[in-house]
Amino acid sequence: MSLHQIAVSHSFLLSSRSAYTLNPLLFSKRNRFRISLSHSRFTSIKHRSFAVAVSDNGIFTSPELAKSFDFTSEERIYNWWLSQGYFRPKFDWESDPFVISMPPPNVTGSLHMGHAMFVTLEDIMVRYHRMRGRPTLWLPGTDHAGIATQLVVERMLASEGIKRVELGRDEFEKRVWEWKEKYGGTITNQIKRLGASCDWTRECFTLDEQLSRAVIEAFIRLHEKGLIYQGSYMVNWSPKLQTAVSDLEVEYSEEPGTLYYIKYRVAGGSRSDFLTIATTRPETLFGDVAIAVHPQDERYSKYVGKMAIVPMTYGRHVPIISDKYVDKDFGTGVLKISPGHDHNDYVLARKLGLPILNVMNKDGTLNEVAGLYCGLDRFEARKKLWSDLEETDLAVKMEPHSLRVPRSQRGGEVIEPLVSKQWFVTMQPLAEKALLAVEKGELTIIPERFEKIYNHWLTNIKDWCISRQLWWGHRIPVWYIVGNDCEEEYIVARSAEEALMKARDKYGKDVEVYQDPDVLDTWFSSALWPFSTLGWPDELAEDFKRFYPTTMLETGHDILFFWVARMVMMGIEFTGTVPFSYVYLHGLIRDSQGRKMSKTLGNVIDPLDTIKEFGTDALRFTLALGTSGQDLNLSTERLTANKAFTNKLWNAGKFLLQVLPNRDNVSGWQNIEACKFNTEGYLLRLPLPECWVVSKLHMLIDAVTESYNKFFFGDVGREIYDFFWGDFADWYIEASKARIYHSGDDSVALVAQTVLLYVFENILKLLHPFMPFVTEELWQALPNRREALIISSWPQTALPRSTDLVKRFENLQALTRAIRNARAEYSVEPAKRVTASIVGSEEVIQYISEEKEVLALLSKLDLDNIHFADSPPEDAKQSVHLIASEGLEAYLPLADMVDISAEVQRLTKRLSKMQTEYEGLKARLNSPKFIEKAPKDVVRGVQEKAAEAEEKINLTKNRLALLKSTVMLSQ
Repeated sequence: MSLHQIAVSHSFLLSSRSAYTLNPLLFSKRNRFRISLSHSRFTSIKHRSFAVAVSDNGIFTSPELAKSFDFTSEERIYNWWLSQGYFRPKFDWESDPFVISMPPPNVTGSLHMGHAMFVTLEDIMVRYHRMRGRPTLWLPGTDHAGIATQLVVERMLASEGIKRVELGRDEFEKRVWEWKEKYGGTITNQIKRLGASCDWTRECFTLDEQLSRAVIEAFIRLHEKGLIYQGSYMVNWSPKLQTAVSDLEVEYSEEPGTLYYIKYRVAGGSRSDFLTIATTRPETLFGDVAIAVHPQDERYSKYVGKMAIVPMTYGRHVPIISDKYVDKDFGTGVLKISPGHDHNDYVLARKLGLPILNVMNKDGTLNEVAGLYCGLDRFEARKKLWSDLEETDLAVKMEPHSLRVPRSQRGGEVIEPLVSKQWFVTMQPLAEKALLAVEKGELTIIPERFEKIYNHWLTNIKDWCISRQLWWGHRIPVWYIVGNDCEEEYIVARSAEEALMKARDKYGKDVEVYQDPDVLDTWFSSALWPFSTLGWPDELAEDFKRFYPTTMLETGHDILFFWVARMVMMGIEFTGTVPFSYVYLHGLIRDSQGRKMSKTLGNVIDPLDTIKEFGTDALRFTLALGTSGQDLNLSTERLTANKAFTNKLWNAGKFLLQVLPNRDNVSGWQNIEACKFNTEGYLLRLPLPECWVVSKLHMLIDAVTESYNKFFFGDVGREIYDFFWGDFADWYIEASKARIYHSGDDSVALVAQTVLLYVFENILKLLHPFMPFVTEELWQALPNRREALIISSWPQTALPRSTDLVKRFENLQALTRAIRNARAEYSVEPAKRVTASIVGSEEVIQYISEEKEVLALLSKLDLDNIHFADSPPEDAKQSVHLIASEGLEAYLPLADMVDISAEVQRLTKRLSKMQTEYEGLKARLNSPKFIEKAPKDVVRGVQEKAAEAEEKINLTKNRLALLKSTVMLSQ
């Protein structure tokens, strides 16, 4: 079989990114590197195919048996890992544990790209530290998601014609638990599909008995310290859900609306004495407690101190005041103060001591304060009120106005700012400790820029409304006395029995108690997640002692305030310790155009569909290449490219399995395993290509390990990708073929086989945290695997390397590329072998000449007509001169590359055509009309084309001159 045929037969591995396809390299025999073989001769490898080490348990598939990696095997591999207990921490490892708590997805949830992102990044960290030998715990779980879950079950009941209130609280809760048992595991199974190596034996749910006990304990301790109180304050109210909602559950959207201009007459004035107020919510005027103007607004200064009559209220008067809070330029410069229904008005009223007047019921209808409008829905009342204002000549005008509308994240309805009696946590003393933790370096936020946002929010923190008017969740552990109308008197207890006992001690044996109907904000239980999941408040629990504080918290930057900061505050408060050392924040996943994914735009990418088409590994690798804290644009092109990367790995594994000795060849494997790459002496004895690739691998291990430790996962992925594809596959695998198939020397073949295996298995280790499935499959296919890749040891760092020999091989690469470029430029036929003179210093010529066969095959030179010298050849003027690098040049005789006469004719015609085009461009530029009338960018474009044409003409002329001189000299 010819070398060319061998190259073709192995073309499956050559889908290279470079412009040239590499052929097998043929190396001369080396006397400077010999390995003594065992008594049984090392079997020379012929072109053959056999499965060398495929697991016979039906879990793994060898590349020898499959054309490409089969994505359907991913679930089999995952279940095997799970069955072997690999996800559980190993306490026999003497190292500090690496612990990360999964951000608990809603139990109602379905997998989206945000989940895929956090699972990928956290699994990368966990797999890396597991391989580093640390006891590793990734603790998973789900959140009961009070509002979301209650909504789902209410909709299910509605489809059956049942209302929640008809069932009663106990029966409704029973139905929710039934729903949870039936459908609540969906998100968990989908997370497993992404390869999450969590310890599922420790999976938690925020309503588990242990976590519920922690929630009650936290409430009681905060209350005992005076940090929990009850009061009536402004909250975000959801009329449909009949509950307060957190800021996170309110989404603001720009929507078209209306600005209503209304007359407020001045009490005691004439008919011309009135103030016109512009408002977007006229129905709230029944809650007006004052009219405000700016102190420096001369238009209204004469009315300050007087009273205004609120329209449609039977003459109710409110004071006209001045305050710098008023924007003179908005509307008419007059502001109505309705503190019961506007957050900003509420703050102003509290500052000025104005009363708070509520005009709305909890269901969004107006109450008795609205008089004739009582009972009307807020939006119906708006229409009727405006109609009545028009009839009474108090309506001035309506005009379109863009509004920032607060809508419920869950139901989509407009949220109502409402004063409501709720439970609150005093946040300032908790926030001060959380701020100090970052300042003292006890907590590191990645990327660092989010520290400013964290500090700003905690510095300006408001008290936290923790009560929700729901039936699903942690019931507030507060009891009231039956028959006692004063709810200011209440009992905080850990159970109903304890509450009753306390009540009897205080009020007598016949007393009866009832529990507060509200539940706690879901974020309250989530704030305890890093330690409640480990056994707190039992600080003697084994998991709490072993794994708390945790190491890392990874999540999206959008919940830095709502979850991360609250965990820090609660962790310090209840355990005295920051709950994690690092916070890693990822960005949003956007579409290929940088748009946020939404059903409205139709650009949502389903992770499960993506996995079916591209595989889990390609999806994970794509997501992990982003930068922490920055949004990532996800495109089909990126996924396709990384699917190709998976295939490239598979094909490399296929090649290795074909050239490695059969696993039954005991002596052969003894010889391979006897080779050690951790000593400088051994490395320097390797031939140049082997020394180069091993040195580059050792450099890669150090760089990748450092990047892993710094959480620079994008750098890790790119570094491994570039080495595997650009160095190992494109160059060394091709070099190894010549060793194995044509050296004729078993010791030379053994070197190549050993290096191939050593480099490839280390690539699999480095890449495993990113692409766990294909790497484990390939690992299991390699012979003599004593343990699974997932628990294999991380490659050793600080291994020897030779930068000098790396540079030497890079010189050889540069020379190869230069010759290839020249062949392409002169359109040399691919099969044609070219004569070459290589010129360089004595040192360079020595090591390049040793790789003469390599150079010949890579560059398609005539092996018998490659000449090495320290000065240019006699026919230098008739040759193409190439400068590969400093001190290394090549001369390729023109006559050997092309038919000179035919090339002269071709270039002459081409020059004539180029000259005509150039003259046309110059004519346009010499035309005053064109220069004066044409747009500047058009003129600039013609100038650039002319300059480019002139440069091409000069190059063509030079080439023609060279060809003609060659003809003359030959004559």
